[in-house]
Parts: sequence; structure tokens; C-alpha cells
Amino acid sequence: MNQPIQCPGFQAAGVAAGIKKKAGLLDLGLIYSQVPDTTVAGMFTRNRVMAAPVVLTKERAAKGSARAIIANAGCANCCTGPQGMAHAKRMTAGAAAGLNLTDEQVLVASTGTIGLTLPIDKVQAALPTLIGQLQPDGFENFSRAIMTTDTVPKLVQRRGSLDGRPFTALAVAKGAGMIRPDLATMFCFVCTDVAASAEALQSMLRASVDRTLNRITIDGDTSTNDTVLILANGVSGAVVRSAEQQRIFQAVLDDLLMDVARRLVKDGEGVTKVVEIKVQGAPSDAAALKVAETVAHSPLVKTAFFGQDANWGRILGAAGRAGVAIDPERIDVLFDGVQMVKAGQGCGQAAEDQVTAVMRRPEFTVTIDLHLGSGAGSMLTCDFSVDYVRINADYRS
Repeated sequence: MNQPIQCPGFQAAGVAAGIKKKAGLLDLGLIYSQVPDTTVAGMFTRNRVMAAPVVLTKERAAKGSARAIIANAGCANCCTGPQGMAHAKRMTAGAAAGLNLTDEQVLVASTGTIGLTLPIDKVQAALPTLIGQLQPDGFENFSRAIMTTDTVPKLVQRRGSLDGRPFTALAVAKGAGMIRPDLATMFCFVCTDVAASAEALQSMLRASVDRTLNRITIDGDTSTNDTVLILANGVSGAVVRSAEQQRIFQAVLDDLLMDVARRLVKDGEGVTKVVEIKVQGAPSDAAALKVAETVAHSPLVKTAFFGQDANWGRILGAAGRAGVAIDPERIDVLFDGVQMVKAGQGCGQAAEDQVTAVMRRPEFTVTIDLHLGSGAGSMLTCDFSVDYVRINADYRS
């Protein structure tokens, strides 16, 4: 039997407040650190249309200390004017009062349909029950309370050791559509029992997000509500201070968030294929990433993945419009090691038959070798299916 996912010194809960259309679904969650000296760092959407809870949480997280995160699904509280900010503040004030905290110690996140007014009275009515249900193994309910079109909760845990002291890092996330780099469309909340300054946390979180959550795409859209937060309470006695200690914790955080990233893509709206686009032999790492991103975002490439069509011309076409100087006559393309393109030309029907077999797999890798240098980069993408269109055609209805 699997052990509940927990992190010492943290509690969580999720309840049905009646925010979602379907009655009885969990839609309001709370994470609480029992430790007064809990540090925080965060990263947020770069979309210029930014939801009220993002604006508020970004301002508070910048101060480097927080004790709780209250989050809801079913309403993004975005494009709701001054009322939206007032509601975000009322959410945090209600949680703060119930937890004996100051308002500034509570962060807030919302997800769901843009433009809807948050039913703040329902939120406030549910707060006593939500706070009363806080418990160390409450992250499962919390994870379900932040789901929108997700089909499964995303809850991941890692353990490590610093100077002989074991520590835990836990991540709970949501996201299935409106996903691309610049944080994808997601919530991702990390809890850890190490002690670290807010500055160190921010540096490590930024580095990790750039290598993981900013390397995925489902549909090329960036949300208005993306929020990634990390809370560190120091309960384990493990301290992240020196360069070596940061290196060790960074590796654990990278592994944790890469797992989250892969789960986000795998649970993408209508996804049937998870595909890694690896570019090598580029003039620089930045150039490689640019090519990988362009191929990964291409609707023509993604629909070919869904159709299991070894249409390698779409891949070369996307690479050619990435804004990177390439030589088409040097490019090789391989699908899980099966070469489909050599020196810019197809390898024939036998190779295409083998590649078609590869594309029937639920997960595979496309490697693009530009043969122009030592630069490398990768992106995690997926296919575009009929179900993706269906889900997003009637998202509000």
C-alpha cells in the first residue's frame, strides 16, 4: 500500500465549496506551514493579462516569507476589475483569521474560466470546514481541489540528504491545457522541510523552472494565472547555504519538477502521445532550444504525431522557420533511434515504415541533428487530437 505523500511541518486540505458547476467536486484547497519562520519564493505568468490573485501573490511572495496558500478551481478571478482584487484579498483574510496569521502571510491562487466573478460568499462559508480538515496527509484532497480539465491529480515527492540530515520535497500541481513555456498554465506548489533563505530559494526555483516547467508545451498558449511557489520551513534541520548544499538540493528540485512537467504533458487535454524533441549539433544551446520550441509548438507536427504519420517534411519546415541559421543539407532526423532523414533527405519507405511503428508508441523521442556545432536543447510536447478540439470547443458549457 502506498504511503500518503507528506512533508514534515506542513498540512493541507481540500473541500467542495460550490465554485465548480458540478456539485460535490472539490474546488477549494489550503496548504499551511506550522512553522513561523517559513520562507517563500515564486515564479508567475509573463502574460500581460494577469489575474488578481497572481498580482497579489507576486507582491507578497517578494517579501520572502509566507505561511499558507489558499487556492481554488472553477473561477480564474481574472479580468474582474477592482472587485477581483477585493475578492482575492478577502480569500486570504478569511484564511488568515482562521489560522491566526496576518493577511500578508497568506498567498492565493485561482484557476478556471476567465471573466467570471468569484463566488466569494461560498469561499468564506467553506473556510471553517477547510481549516478544520487540515492534516499532514491532506495533499491528495488539495490536489483534487485545484483540478480543472485534469484527469488525474499530480502529486510528487522526493527525498534527499544534506550533511547527513534527510529532507523531503513535495510538489502538487495542476495543468492540462493552455500550456507552453513562460510557466505553462499551471499551479505548482512545492513544500520542503529544508531551511533556506528566500534569495537562495528564488535562485534555485528559477533555475529549476527554466530546465523543467519552461520546457513543455501542449498547445502553445500561456495562461493568465500561472503560479509556481516553494515554501521551506526548516523542520528537518537540513540547511541549504553553501554552494555544495545548493547543488544537492537543486538536483532534487530539478528531478521533482521534471517529474511534474512530464505528468502535465501526459495528462494534457486529449493527449495520446508524449514526445520529446531533442535538438543537437546546433551553433549554441540557445539556438537548439529555439529550434526545439518551434518544432514542439507546430500544429502540423503535432497533428502528424496524432495521426502516426511519419511526415518528416513538417519537422524540417518548422526547423527552417525557427529563426536559426541552419543548413538543410546537413540535417538528420531520428525517431527513437530510427533514422528518417539523412543530410536533409528522406531515407525511403522502409525507414518510414519503421518510424510509423515507433509513432504508435505512447511516448517517443524525435532527435534533430543540425551538424553545425555542439549546442543542444530539448522540449517536451504532445500530439493534437480530436479530443483536444472537443474539450476546448465547449470548455465553458
